[in-house]
Amino acid sequence: MRILVTGATGFIGSHLVDQLLEEGNEVIASIRKSSNLRWLKDKPVKLIEANFDNSTDLEKLVADVDYVYHIAGLVAAKNYTEFLKANKNATENLIQACIKVNPNLDRFVLVSSQTVAGPSSSLENPQTEDDIPKPITSYGKSKLEGEKVAVSYMDKLPITIVRPPAVFGPRDTAIKDIFAIVNKGIAPLIGWQDKYVSLIYVKDLVSGIILAGESKIAEGQIYFISSNRFYTWQEIMSAMKIAFNKKHLIKIKIPHTAVLTLATISEFFGRFSNKPPVFNYEKGIDFIQKYWICSPNKAENDLDFTSETPLDDGISETADWYLKNKWI
Repeated sequence: MRILVTGATGFIGSHLVDQLLEEGNEVIASIRKSSNLRWLKDKPVKLIEANFDNSTDLEKLVADVDYVYHIAGLVAAKNYTEFLKANKNATENLIQACIKVNPNLDRFVLVSSQTVAGPSSSLENPQTEDDIPKPITSYGKSKLEGEKVAVSYMDKLPITIVRPPAVFGPRDTAIKDIFAIVNKGIAPLIGWQDKYVSLIYVKDLVSGIILAGESKIAEGQIYFISSNRFYTWQEIMSAMKIAFNKKHLIKIKIPHTAVLTLATISEFFGRFSNKPPVFNYEKGIDFIQKYWICSPNKAENDLDFTSETPLDDGISETADWYLKNKWI
């Protein structure tokens, strides 16, 4: 198969490229002038520079491919308009290019986010694909707008949407700092009560994305590609403790008020930076939610998907990679 991957230079995209190459596919990757190609170096990937605002670029990009895996997006922005441009408008432009020059595309897979659904009300009620989305951040709202665009074109193109929860694994920059802190013997925990999250190891996520892309039943559907159990941060820290061979961890509980105060300060100083702060007030609200959980039942039933990597194994592999590559 000839397969286009947008966002191929990033964390999830680069792992998807690796799996697609391993399966013998021809992979095309969209890049920008500023793209860091470290994860694609020396790999048989065709690189095409494309601007998602340029219809000519996009038409050349999608012509003659069998599948499109659209992962590219923006996770931090100065304002909601920037989020919409990257997560909604770019998605629509890419879909329109497919309809114009490649209407017989086998599948267009949009990789969205659990943040579209918003947090759950209780441990017994994880978010499902049938629930009304209630995003609580600008990022989540913009990803929802991207999903709405994709749904609106499902009568013209075979489209599938996947929503990953929190993802971890080698090459991830987002969770690296937590590993670094635990490696120093400190376990930061937010609030006084347990918080539950859905997690997935990046290699399991990639397998689920491909299953969703290749399954006929997945056409026109939305799936949470996630672990089949929910984890507390206590469990996650314990797994990191084992991975780093630490006898003890100093647990530091951070009150919600402190989290929101730090988030506000980070957002304020971020206004004077060229790059938007990853940690802002909305992200602080995100952090203090008790149940960031979703149900993988639909993916398990429709796609026969299983998140196969145990937490301890995934955390250990990730910690080893960070140490080996001197990221921490």
